Amino acid sequence: MSESGANGSPLYEAILTGDADGSVKLTQAALADGVDPNDLINQDMIPAMDEAGRRFEKREFYVPELLIAARAMKGALALIRPLLSERGVEPVGRVVIGTVKGDLHDIGKGLVGSMLEGGGFEVFDLGVDVAAEAFISKAVEQKADVVAVSALLTTTMTAMKDVVSALRDSDISQTCKIIVGGAPVTQQFADSIGADGYSENASAAVTLVRSIVTPA
Repeated sequence: MSESGANGSPLYEAILTGDADGSVKLTQAALADGVDPNDLINQDMIPAMDEAGRRFEKREFYVPELLIAARAMKGALALIRPLLSERGVEPVGRVVIGTVKGDLHDIGKGLVGSMLEGGGFEVFDLGVDVAAEAFISKAVEQKADVVAVSALLTTTMTAMKDVVSALRDSDISQTCKIIVGGAPVTQQFADSIGADGYSENASAAVTLVRSIVTPA
C-alpha cells in the first residue's frame, strides 16, 4: 500500500474524509519509509484540500466536511512542517490572518487559515479581536505576502478600513496585499475600502491568495 502518490492514495483519502488519526499514522509511516515530505504535501495534501474545496463549491461538501478535512490535514502537516524548516524549504507564500478588532468570531477565519495551510502557505493566525497595528506588525515581521482580514459583524466591518489604511502607510505596502471576507462583507465593500481582494468562502480564498502570490 502506497502512502504517497496520485490522488486516491491512502493519505489523500484520509484527509479528504476527515480521518485525522489515519492521516497522522499514514504520514508517520511514509516519513519512516523515507518518503520526501514535499511529496506528501504536493502529491497528497494539497490535492486533497483542493478536492475538498472543489466539492464545497459544487455543494457536495459543507462547512462541517471542510472543517474535518482541515483538521486531518493539520495533523499531518504538524509532522511535516519541522522537517521542511530544517531543510530550509520555503512555503508557497506567507499569510497573516485574523478577525478584526471588536469581533470575536473564529470559525470562518480558522477554516480559511487551515485551507491556506493545506494549500502550501505558511499561515500566522493572530486570532480574534485583532487591532490594525497587530496585523501590520506581524506582516512586517514575517515578510508576509498577504494579510487576510475577517469580520462577521456589520458593526466591525468598518475596522477593516483601519487595517487597509495601516497597511498602505507601512513599509511593506508595495509587496503585501490585503484581502477581506466574512458573512456581511461584499465585493462592493471591499472595493470601497481599498482592499486588494475579496473572498466569499474558504475555498475561494485559497484561489484568490494563489492568484496574488503566483500570478499567471
